[in-house]
Amino acid sequence: MKYYIIAGEASGDLHGSNLIKALKIEDSNADVRCWGGDLMQAAGGHLVKHYKELAFMGFLEVLMNLNKISKNIKFCKADILEFKPDAIIFIDYSGFNLRIAKWAKSNNFNTNYYISPQIWASREGRIESIKRDINNMHVILPFEKEFYEKKHGYSVNFVGHPLIDAIGNSPKPIDKNFRASNNLDPDKPIIALLPGSRKQEVEKMLELMLSVVDDFEAYQFVIAGAPSLDNDFYNSFLNEKNIKFVSNQTYGLLSLSYAALVTSGTATLETALFKVPQVVCYRANWISYQIAKRIITLDYISLVNLIMDKEVVKELIQNDLTTKNLKKELQEILVGPKREQQFEAYFELEKKLGGKGASENTAKSIIKNIAKN
Repeated sequence: MKYYIIAGEASGDLHGSNLIKALKIEDSNADVRCWGGDLMQAAGGHLVKHYKELAFMGFLEVLMNLNKISKNIKFCKADILEFKPDAIIFIDYSGFNLRIAKWAKSNNFNTNYYISPQIWASREGRIESIKRDINNMHVILPFEKEFYEKKHGYSVNFVGHPLIDAIGNSPKPIDKNFRASNNLDPDKPIIALLPGSRKQEVEKMLELMLSVVDDFEAYQFVIAGAPSLDNDFYNSFLNEKNIKFVSNQTYGLLSLSYAALVTSGTATLETALFKVPQVVCYRANWISYQIAKRIITLDYISLVNLIMDKEVVKELIQNDLTTKNLKKELQEILVGPKREQQFEAYFELEKKLGGKGASENTAKSIIKNIAKN
């Protein structure tokens, strides 16, 4: 059968790649055409558009690129019509994907959503378009099933979280070899810096994260370079001896880290699943933040706290994200009770996410639903 998958970010590329692998196991004749990245291509998908061409952060950035987005939507529709897939699979990336879903459903394509838009966080009214345009929704967070089914009467399939599989399948580096190959100090504990995957976001976050380096001379700070950005982009941040850089090795870095400073997003959950104490950081431009503050209805911004429904990790948001506060919160997760409290909560968090098999469960469900139709 033929599958058309649309992912628009690095995390979607990761989860899309594992879904492609699962589809090819369940359907030996699977023909996959996709929007995504290098991982999806390596898994056997025919890559149409790379997510590096699609990543726009914040409301202003989207407005400034409306013409480009419009051209991508037009191209996507034409490409789908030519490919004639048995199923279209949307992975997160809701601003783009929900537009394509509306068109696809009206053209009688089988529509599947894997990794739900975060309508439980903002713009809940989008539930009506999801009900209308999505044949099958596959959710990865335990509270999403209750949100959709009890609050909105829309049946969904909880498949478990794909990060469980992604982390479980990732190679575990040997500390000595990892440090040597990346020119890291063999003796200093590592504080990982995960500033995000988009250029605008990294530029905002890294300067603040690095402002505390001189206060923690016993540690080495290691920037996790994102696959979506060229290594040269990070050079301007590497002007101090206590700052190191690793490229596209975030999981290896987290597996050896003592603590982490993390930009809000999927990385907060990844850090938790590696059992690394963390401080969550978030800052947007003033206009984007004012808009977000008025449409987002959540008590927390990090997935760790949202899933646990309590403050497990400290969130420093907008004006609270200062050098002084960052220094204080980092110190408290290096030694003391907050460090132990995070460890305990992380184990409980992993239980809530369910076991392995999210990609396999999703692939089986998609194929089953195609057969029904």
